[in-house]
Amino acid sequence: MARKLLLEHINVPGINTLEVYRQQGGYRAVEKALKTLTPDEVVEEVKKSGLRGRGGAGFPTGMKWSFLAKPEGVERYLVCNADESEPGTFKDRYLMTYIPHALIEGMIVASFALGAKTSYIYVRGEMMPQIRILEKAIAEAKNAGFLGKNILGTGYDLELYVQPGGGAYICGEETALIESLEGKRGNPRIKPPFPAIAGLYNCPTVVNNVESIAAIVPIINDGGDEYAKVGIGRSTGTKLISAGGNLNKPGVYEIELGLPVEEFIYSDEYCGGIANGKRLKAVVAGGSSVPILPANLILKTLNGESRLMSYESLADGGFATGTMMGSGGFIAFDEDQCIVRNTWNFTRFYHHESCGQCSPCREGTGWMEKVLHRLEYGHGKLSDMDLLVDVSKKIEGNTICPLGDAAAWPVASAIRHFRDEFEWHVTNPQEAVQRNYGLAHYADPLPPVGEPA
Repeated sequence: MARKLLLEHINVPGINTLEVYRQQGGYRAVEKALKTLTPDEVVEEVKKSGLRGRGGAGFPTGMKWSFLAKPEGVERYLVCNADESEPGTFKDRYLMTYIPHALIEGMIVASFALGAKTSYIYVRGEMMPQIRILEKAIAEAKNAGFLGKNILGTGYDLELYVQPGGGAYICGEETALIESLEGKRGNPRIKPPFPAIAGLYNCPTVVNNVESIAAIVPIINDGGDEYAKVGIGRSTGTKLISAGGNLNKPGVYEIELGLPVEEFIYSDEYCGGIANGKRLKAVVAGGSSVPILPANLILKTLNGESRLMSYESLADGGFATGTMMGSGGFIAFDEDQCIVRNTWNFTRFYHHESCGQCSPCREGTGWMEKVLHRLEYGHGKLSDMDLLVDVSKKIEGNTICPLGDAAAWPVASAIRHFRDEFEWHVTNPQEAVQRNYGLAHYADPLPPVGEPA
C-alpha cells in the first residue's frame, strides 16, 4: 500500500470532529511548533521538506514563506486559497469535507511561522457545506484553546476566519482573491509588488493552497528531512489527485510522487483502468488548464521512459510532448470521446470566467470559443486550426494573470496532438455532429464568426 500522509485516517469514523482527530494524533504539530520551535525554525523545516505548492504552480512553499516582508509594526496575513474552481479538480473540497481539522491545524502552524495574528480561509462561494464544516471545526479548535488569545499558554494569538467567495474562478488567482477579501471586484493586480510585500490591506501576505497548508502538519510532526524522503527527486511528499473522466474508479487518491502514470490509471489500488474496457485516448493530467496529451505520450515520454506522476516527469519534453502537474485534476478520455467537443467545453469555461481586464484574454477566449463552436457544429473550415493556434499564441504570456495561459494551452495542445480529428470535423461535418448530438443539430444555423447571432 502507498504511504499516506494526509489521508491516513480518512476512514476513521468521526475524523471530522476535534475529539476523534486528536485521538489520531491531531494538533501534535501545533504543540510541537508553538512550544519547541521558533517561527524561523518552522520555516526551515518546510524548506527542508521540499514541499511545492499544490495549487498549480508548484513553487517551493518554504521559499515563498521566506520572501515575506517583516517591517516593524505592520500586520502580516496568511490566506488559504480554497477557491477550488478548476474543472476536474475537487481534492481540496474533499479535504475540507472529511478532515477539516488537518487544514485548521496547518493554518495555525503556518500562521505562527509567518507571524500572522489574523488569517483567512477563502472558500469558493458554492461550497456552502464545506463552509459550515470549517466554521464548526474552527469553533471546536477555539473552545479547546488552539485558537484565540494565548494559545496553549505560549503567548501566541491567532484569529481564523472563513470567508465565502462569490463563485468566480478568477478569484483563485492570489491577487484577485486578495481584492475580493478586501471587498472589491476580484480583478488580478499587476505584479510587482507581490503579495509578500504588499498583499491584503497593503500588508505582507502569503497565499497558500488547501493541500499545501494541510501538508505542513506531517512536515512538522515528522521533520522536513523525513518528508523529503517520500517522493522522487525535487517532487517530494505525496500529492492528492482528483481522478475523473472515463475511469472505473474515479475519486480522490493520495499518491507518492513518482508513481508511474500507467500504474495510477490501470492499478486496482487506484483508478482500475478505463471504464467499460475501452482504450485510453488522452489525458488532462493537472486540471483543465494544462496541455492535453494523447495516450502514448502520457504513458511514456518521447524518449520511451515511463511517465511518472511528478512535476519533472510530466513536464518532460516541454509543451511539445509534455504537460504539467497543475492542480492534480486528472481527466481520462476514452476512445469514444471527441477532443473537439471537450476543447470547446473547456474554452467556454475560460471565456465565461475571464474578468475582462486584459484584451488578449477577453477577446481571445471569445474568438476561440466561437471558432471551436463552429467546428463542433459542422460549420468549420480547414483554416480554423491555424486561426486557433494564432489566437492562442497572442493570448499566451500577454495577460496580467495566468488565466489567459490556462485558456490557450489546452487549445494549442489539442490541435498539436489531434489535428487530424479537428480536420475530420471539417471534412465530415454531418457525421461529426450526428455522433455527438444527433442529426437535428447539424441543421441548426450557425452565424459566421464575428457576426451577431
